[in-house]
Amino acid sequence: MAETVEEISRKPEIRKELQRATGEKRSEGVKPRGKDKLWFIIHALVLAGCVAAYVILGWKLIPLPQSTLGIVGRILRGTALIVIVLAVARAISVYALGRIEDPSTRFTLQRIMHLVVALAMAVIAISIIFVNGSIIIGLAVQTPMKSFIAWIYILVRQPFRVGDRIQIGDATGDVIDVGYLDTTLWEFGGKYISGDHPSGRLIKFPNEKVLDEIVYNYSWPLFPYIWNEIKFYVAFNADLEFIASTMQKITEEELGKEMIARVQTFRDLLARTPVDELEVHERPRVIFRVNENTWLEAIVRYLVPPREAGRVKTRLIKKLLAALNVAPDKVMFPSGANR
Repeated sequence: MAETVEEISRKPEIRKELQRATGEKRSEGVKPRGKDKLWFIIHALVLAGCVAAYVILGWKLIPLPQSTLGIVGRILRGTALIVIVLAVARAISVYALGRIEDPSTRFTLQRIMHLVVALAMAVIAISIIFVNGSIIIGLAVQTPMKSFIAWIYILVRQPFRVGDRIQIGDATGDVIDVGYLDTTLWEFGGKYISGDHPSGRLIKFPNEKVLDEIVYNYSWPLFPYIWNEIKFYVAFNADLEFIASTMQKITEEELGKEMIARVQTFRDLLARTPVDELEVHERPRVIFRVNENTWLEAIVRYLVPPREAGRVKTRLIKKLLAALNVAPDKVMFPSGANR
């Protein structure tokens, strides 16, 4: 039995995409608890203490050797930076991550934040010990850090998920893994094979590519279908009504009533977004177009799940040719030297 619009819209990934597409405000997160407020106060007091101590050192109210002043100054600056990092992390945890409904996503982002905080504190500590340490570390981790930030972007904004069929740059395939630094695709099509059949090759690309390239996603949760079309050349004096009705009938039979009902359900879901759902037809459409080679193009356009596009097109071509060739005088395909 096909799912209703309400049943589908209650799924977490669908609800999230609806919120993103419609601008609907998410439910407010949990207000900070007394314990969280206490930690903010402690961070503020420690930061104020560091600032006060740094000012006192600057005024040289305490007589210390110049070398000692430099070391103490770096320690105070480092401590202040660490306190700021911890305070910002707690604020993000309370005011941002606390609003995320999906527990798995919230847990993953918490782990990411803890890792980033640990890395930041390590960089600050090295900078205190070695004056030029931060410059060396910055140069060494620049590229990996960009890919790591892109991984966070993928988790939060979700331009694609594991299982989605995407195209990025020249790479096209199904996402089978999203790691900290790179993403892995199971390629379809490619250099050695035509169509959308898997090539057997794996494609790995650094996550930072997502920040610089356009990502084409064939698996949008709000509408997990793509348009496909088949066209034949026919003569100008062909029986266009016969051709249109035959192609429409054969395509509808191949897609089946369940497929048409599913598309109708998602079409109703699209009505809640800025997308013009009136342009989404759940039934196949047949159109005619004048071609430059003096023939007409008879085109049947239909919706299909991305992974079934190649198989459906192959079956449809066979059935459409069989039905149209029954009446060659009405269809008038190009023949012989006229092809």
